[in-house]
Amino acid sequence: MEKLFEAIILSWGWRRRLIALLAGALSAFAQPPFFLFPLLWVSLPVLVLLLDGAVSVRVKGLGGRLLSSFGAGWWFGFGYFLAGLWWIGAAFLVEADEFAWLMPFAVVLLPAGLAIFWGFGAAFAQLLWSTSPWRIFALAAGIGGAEWLRGHLFTGFPWNAIGYTLTAGDVMMQSASLANVYALGFLAVVIFAAPASLVRIGGRNSLLPSLLAVALFLGLAGYGLARLGLSRDNPVNSLHIRIVQPAIDQAQKWLPENKEAVFERYLSMSQEEVDGQGLTEGTLLVWPETALPFALTEEPGALTAIADILPANARLVTGAARAEDGPDGRFVFNSVYIVDDSGTIVAAYDKVHLVPFGEYLPLQGVLERLGLEQLTRVRGGFTPGPRRRTLLLENGPPFVPLICYEIIFPGEVLAGDGTRPGFLLNVTNDAWFGRTPGPYQHLHQARVRAVEEGLPIVRSANTGISAVIDSYGRLLKRGPLGDKAVLDGTLPQAIDAPAAARLGSTAALIHLLICFFVAFVAKGAAKRLPPIDSAQSRAERVP
Repeated sequence: MEKLFEAIILSWGWRRRLIALLAGALSAFAQPPFFLFPLLWVSLPVLVLLLDGAVSVRVKGLGGRLLSSFGAGWWFGFGYFLAGLWWIGAAFLVEADEFAWLMPFAVVLLPAGLAIFWGFGAAFAQLLWSTSPWRIFALAAGIGGAEWLRGHLFTGFPWNAIGYTLTAGDVMMQSASLANVYALGFLAVVIFAAPASLVRIGGRNSLLPSLLAVALFLGLAGYGLARLGLSRDNPVNSLHIRIVQPAIDQAQKWLPENKEAVFERYLSMSQEEVDGQGLTEGTLLVWPETALPFALTEEPGALTAIADILPANARLVTGAARAEDGPDGRFVFNSVYIVDDSGTIVAAYDKVHLVPFGEYLPLQGVLERLGLEQLTRVRGGFTPGPRRRTLLLENGPPFVPLICYEIIFPGEVLAGDGTRPGFLLNVTNDAWFGRTPGPYQHLHQARVRAVEEGLPIVRSANTGISAVIDSYGRLLKRGPLGDKAVLDGTLPQAIDAPAAARLGSTAALIHLLICFFVAFVAKGAAKRLPPIDSAQSRAERVP
């Protein structure tokens, strides 16, 4: 094994890049729907060894070491994001005649851009690097910090954050109640990179980091078991939920000739009998994102038809496009409406966090003049809403609506008005991505938000995966991916805000400081030790 480790450290050129690319791609299988997180005990130590190799004689000075480390981190990240996000290309095949030519660029350029964060993370780690077995904390500081930045810069895109690798299954998922996914990212790197401390570098290795990693992992698992063992199922008996998953093909949905058929499917499915029960009084009926192929406020006949199917005191919550004329033109919003049993829209929310290239184009005017448009093909793009809102229900607790990928942002799902809602409501249209890993990853991130916030989630997705999720992230009801479904359930009770909800980004900062401190102390201690012949010192003598 020592020869293999030395070969990785001494690798250069295309071999070094290929090793990093394959190790990164292997890491992607730790994410949903595979959850093969033990693979990280192989792939992340490889990244540690590649950073060890950044001190070889082929690299001159600090600048050279930083550039070499950036390269190793970038190629590792590129493999990770390429293998984990390839399914985004499916969206460009919905209207293949218009967008198929863009698919290769999207599939490659997005991972290439996201990998820059990992490149800078690895370069930052190199500033704290040493021959100490505790150098894994330098990598944790770099990659963990890079993941936080990835979730915040340029509107943020924290999809498949490395912290999710510690949330596989109901038990491990409870760790997200202690600290959100950004903070878990630091722990994940320490835990999964720990086997690298067993490799003899500078003549020194140690079992202690690996023992610490095992203790941390088992501690999180034990905490999860205890937390679930103490949990109680307390439904809000006054609020019955019915979720409609119509499974309407995205390519057919917006064709003018299908307008009435689409609307009729929603009406008929909403009234179906499930286990001998139809749409009952007081039900909260939920339809997915942009459910209807028309602006609901411009179709009074549609509101009348909705009123006809809603029993007394029932409410419909539906995603819908909303158009508004202003002095500067016509604005289109991706919205959520609450409709009462008289067909009156009683509340609305406009999506705040829009999807780049899906709902708007950066430099919209310039790119449209060049003939480009976003996938939704709304001229001028969607307009973002002003702020997150808590919506009120007469027959149930208040809730925060989250449209599509708004739910993937840790610590950013509440309205910020001081009101703690009774639940989160997520409407989405994952039909763009078919039967790929994308919808599974989206569902898992929603489940982790439930754990972080201690709030149940009601989720309606056009083609799936719709679900009722309790405050511990458990799936109480779940629809199939790609098929029609009507889900009936009772709203679970919210629990007290867990530590993750109270700490927010502070937890990530604390983890960053701990990793930085351990790496800094280890670097200082390593400098005081006498030089010993090792794979690294031999690497420095390679001509």
